[in-house]
Amino acid sequence: MSLQKIGVVGAGAWGTALAQTLALAGREVTLWAHEEQEVSEILDLHENKTYLAGIRLDPGIKATNDLAQIADNDALLMVVPAQFMRGTATQLAAHLKPHTPTVICSKGIEQDSGKLLTQVLEEALPNATLAALSGPSFAIEVARGLPAAVTLACENTQLGEQLAGAIAHRNFRVYLSEDLMGVEVGGAIKNVLAIAAGIVEGKQLGKSAHAAVITRGFAELMRFALAFGAKRETMDGLSGLGDLVLTCSSPTSRNMSFGHALGEGQSVEQILAARNSVTEGMYTAIPVTRIAREKGIEMPICEAVRNIIWGGVEGYDYPALSVDAAIEGLLSRPMRGEKE
Repeated sequence: MSLQKIGVVGAGAWGTALAQTLALAGREVTLWAHEEQEVSEILDLHENKTYLAGIRLDPGIKATNDLAQIADNDALLMVVPAQFMRGTATQLAAHLKPHTPTVICSKGIEQDSGKLLTQVLEEALPNATLAALSGPSFAIEVARGLPAAVTLACENTQLGEQLAGAIAHRNFRVYLSEDLMGVEVGGAIKNVLAIAAGIVEGKQLGKSAHAAVITRGFAELMRFALAFGAKRETMDGLSGLGDLVLTCSSPTSRNMSFGHALGEGQSVEQILAARNSVTEGMYTAIPVTRIAREKGIEMPICEAVRNIIWGGVEGYDYPALSVDAAIEGLLSRPMRGEKE
């Protein structure tokens, strides 16, 4: 199977960075953007000023806002925000050739349905062949060609090897897995936990507390993933622990910076008004904690993040919770064995 022509659906920071890395790998790349202004900037200026300002893009990267044109590729990378994935995929479905390799590169869980993005695309793009790409990788660093390593999960091993060969280049290393569930869960839940880690930093609670949140957050992630059949080795790897550590440790992370602002005392409304990118963790917190409650999985950190953001908001039945009250609640939980 030839995978020379690759379409990237979504021209946010990560989608643009992936288009750049595909060009570095020698692929013919077309990037789909929702807004005509972004298409024009990419074609005329070779830059995405809205989401990845300052990065000169490979002049060979094409851009379009026509889903029929983007569907005419050997493979697709889906990089639209999780809450818009179904709508975009539904529009794309009429144009997509059967069995087109389609790689999910977004991270999140659909808020209303509680479905992972593979499940969303199984419904919206039933004829596509799915894979997922995730791991510790900041868009700005990948776009600059700095070294990064990620995991590509595909149940078809042969196709996975072909996709990895098409995506990877010297500074973008791709490891293979067959564990779609594990790769997806790790990428989704780490965003919620990164908000918690950011709150700790914003409140200046110290590095010891920060390390504790990452470690106990990883325990929550692991419990959730194993309950859904993910493999422990996946969660211990790049798309689990690796992505969690990166996202919880740098303000470059949209989710950590969101939490940092909460810890400093800003309101959710103030934070969102100052940014144009989507903070996936705030939306993922709702379905993750709902599913966890239904399955009897303890996730106190994720629940605290959910209540800080959504508590008291009209239309959501969650108790209002201040940052200080959330911290007090977590610190006053009953003592227990670490492995319980």
